Amino acid sequence: MSNKIEFKNSLLRMFRARIPFISIRSIERARVLEIIQELAEEINIPMYVHSLSHGIIDIKTRKTVNDDRSVVGGIDFAVQNISQRQNLTFIFTEVSDIEDDNIVSRHIYDCVVQAIERGGSICIISTKSVWSQLQRLGMTLTLDPPNEDEMLSIVKDCVLPYQNSFPIEWDEKDFKMAATILANMTKIEAENVLATQMAKGSLTKEDIKLLTQEKDKLFSDISGLEKVKVDSNMLSVGGLNGLQQWLESQRQLLTADLKARKLRPPRGVLLVGVPGCGKSLSAKFIATTWSLPLYRLDFASIQGMYVGQSENRLKEAFESADNASPCILWIDEIEKGLAANANDSSGVTTRMIGQFLFWLQESTEKVFVVATANDVTKLPPELLRKGRFDELFFVDLPEEREREDIINLYIKKGLLPPPSIETFEKLVALSSGFAGSDLEGAVRDVAIQAVINGDGAVNDELYETCFRNIVPLSKTSPERIEAIRNWGKERALPASGFSWNSSPNDNVIAKRTIII
Repeated sequence: MSNKIEFKNSLLRMFRARIPFISIRSIERARVLEIIQELAEEINIPMYVHSLSHGIIDIKTRKTVNDDRSVVGGIDFAVQNISQRQNLTFIFTEVSDIEDDNIVSRHIYDCVVQAIERGGSICIISTKSVWSQLQRLGMTLTLDPPNEDEMLSIVKDCVLPYQNSFPIEWDEKDFKMAATILANMTKIEAENVLATQMAKGSLTKEDIKLLTQEKDKLFSDISGLEKVKVDSNMLSVGGLNGLQQWLESQRQLLTADLKARKLRPPRGVLLVGVPGCGKSLSAKFIATTWSLPLYRLDFASIQGMYVGQSENRLKEAFESADNASPCILWIDEIEKGLAANANDSSGVTTRMIGQFLFWLQESTEKVFVVATANDVTKLPPELLRKGRFDELFFVDLPEEREREDIINLYIKKGLLPPPSIETFEKLVALSSGFAGSDLEGAVRDVAIQAVINGDGAVNDELYETCFRNIVPLSKTSPERIEAIRNWGKERALPASGFSWNSSPNDNVIAKRTIII
């Protein structure tokens, strides 16, 4: 059932019960009034709407009954008429300063007291909270933006009337996909996006992707999140077979209708492992593969100096992500934002962890979280419990076969003359223990010399020199890297899809995840 239907049924019961004060929280005033207009046709109760542009009008006849456009004038008119007639309903659409104890809120309070005696009802449409003393005289309703069910009706109402006017390639599956993409936008926003697409005189299946781009523009600067631009032409992948196969199955679930089986959409994946092996770039790879917008949550920007500020900012960020769904939410180095801190006497970190876990568990929006961690031992144990994330993958150093692929990819990307076969094999051996970032750095050094001295300067000796100059993290901090790999081998799936196969003579666990 859509939120609109539930809202309409609840509001109808409140009108019939003559609740003296009703506050409606919504950013879509026109949509709320549209629903009230429908109710006015169903029940025989006089209803009047006040706005700053029209004064007070009869919602059924659309005739003006009071020219005073001020809020105070509208309230005075309501008090006067409620005292003379039974069962009147007045809807106010633009009331400011209603959150606190002030002249306006007290004026409305007196009007509501009058309505209680005469069976009247005062309804306020606002995006703000209401003064507590006033709110206790009535009830509250919230109309959320259209969900997928309601958005499907909106999309069809916009598109189908034109099916005889120009070519429309969309079938039922495409309509559902469009509804999934546009869900959580306001009705007018969705109608504007669709009208823009139809203005070219056709609707093709390719336009489905354009809907994602148009929605992305609306949410490109949202609270608490950083929009990440991804250039698919700059991403090349080496390894990741296991992770890619798993992601493909999750992608199908992200667009499937899961309501009948009471399943929630895929929640996300936690990638842990050796620094520099492509965990962070995996988020960009997923966003590109799935053709979804990518947003980055930075816990450092969430932190505030006042009590409760950090928690409120985090809540707003999650609400923004829900509204932007379907999307990818990237949380890089999550352990730095949610690590337990013995010196945290304020309890901010503990509350943020609780808020994150609650959202991760309860949100039903199609937000796929890609969280990365280098030092997973700093993460709270409850975050690693099965059910928080859909899966936990370990990203290890690339083994020999993968280093071959990765070096080749970087050479081609840099438009470099390749080394001889013998030297290439030597480079693969020299790079044992290299992370993907180390391999990139070695080949980049070769490319720099090619830019400075020309391609003629690129030879086998230069390749060997550049590779030998790299000192990988596995050699500078071997104990740290070994601890990370031992943890991953015992607790996580290898992102390569291969089974673990370490041996005393094998310096590399079978995991290969590099994104270039």
